[in-house]
Amino acid sequence: MTMAASRLLRSALAAATEDQLVIDLSGVSATYRALTGELPGVRVRFAVKACPVDEVLAALAADGAGFDAASPNEIRQALRTGVPAGRIHYGNTIKSDRDIAAAHRLGVRDFATDSEADVRAIARHAPGARVFCRLATSGAGALWGLSEKFGCTTGEAVAALCSAREHGLTPAGLSLHVGSQQMSARAWDDAFAALAVTVRALDARGVRLDHVNLGGGLPAAGYLDRRGRALTPRTGRMLATIRAGMRRLREIAPAPLAFVVEPGRYLVAEHGAIRAHVVRLTRRRHRDGGDRHWLYLSCGRFNGLYETDQLRYRLEFPDHRTGRLVAAVVAGPTCDSDDIVADRASVPRELRSGDPVWIFATGAYSLSYATRGFNGFDPLPYRAVRDTPVLAGCAGSRAS
Repeated sequence: MTMAASRLLRSALAAATEDQLVIDLSGVSATYRALTGELPGVRVRFAVKACPVDEVLAALAADGAGFDAASPNEIRQALRTGVPAGRIHYGNTIKSDRDIAAAHRLGVRDFATDSEADVRAIARHAPGARVFCRLATSGAGALWGLSEKFGCTTGEAVAALCSAREHGLTPAGLSLHVGSQQMSARAWDDAFAALAVTVRALDARGVRLDHVNLGGGLPAAGYLDRRGRALTPRTGRMLATIRAGMRRLREIAPAPLAFVVEPGRYLVAEHGAIRAHVVRLTRRRHRDGGDRHWLYLSCGRFNGLYETDQLRYRLEFPDHRTGRLVAAVVAGPTCDSDDIVADRASVPRELRSGDPVWIFATGAYSLSYATRGFNGFDPLPYRAVRDTPVLAGCAGSRAS
């Protein structure tokens, strides 16, 4: 899908009488199948943080996916789908001794790392485990660069993986992340260049890797930029760049290399939409002396729309498909001045309190980022739908 939601998603939104997030499981599965068709033979490990919904994880597990988990709780949730622990890796480079030990007890044997201190901790608390080292990237071209907190240089990666070998671990792979919602194919070219340098450096030290984890970063369509224009990622070009990069890397690797990807928002963002409602459309004096319309919605930054720091969501008002529009600031319901969803959007002039609003491309991170009750506003419940049957549930719990 691009800017158009599926008929199933629209039907579920139209049927909803209360605020909720609706997730189209059929769409998620279709996108997974399309991705594995574009990258044949590549193992998919869904980033649980993007949409930690039991039904989503179960659907992806049934399709053949594994999981990228960032904590023991995410590992436990992934295991509840019935996938073997071998299809789950601990992808967070930041983890306590206690959490390393917990993951090991749960059966996880693949751990991300980016420092020798972390390698020593894994050796103590997950003896015999496999480690893959995360390289740093610039994050250029992504909406969220992820370039400061994670990753290391080639020299540091070589030192970490050699240390892993000395401590009885298996130095199994390399990983990286080109940044969340990456919009440039060049980022993948740069990533493969860094991987090639590091593979050669490890080969010189006698370290033979068995896999490379290309992380997440594949962008979702359906978003708007901060000016309200459609974001149009060139995903086809990115996938072609990835295929070419994998071929080049296999040619220089001293041993056969498998590849892993960790898509998150790419699989789920377009297949979720929020049914919210209008709190109030009002006109207020602005500090510049003029008047400005403000549209307050029942859902804002603290109810799941946190990512409006970098993007905008497409709004639709199903009860007002025609009529005069006005420019308005769109904001959430809380008494926090940061709770702004859009600086300017065209909205129907005749909106009334209680009118429904549909917010699209909210399948990624909306549940993850929602507060547990800031200002007393409850987290959104969710409803997971597929062609048949329909499942219903509450956020964070399995549907009945």
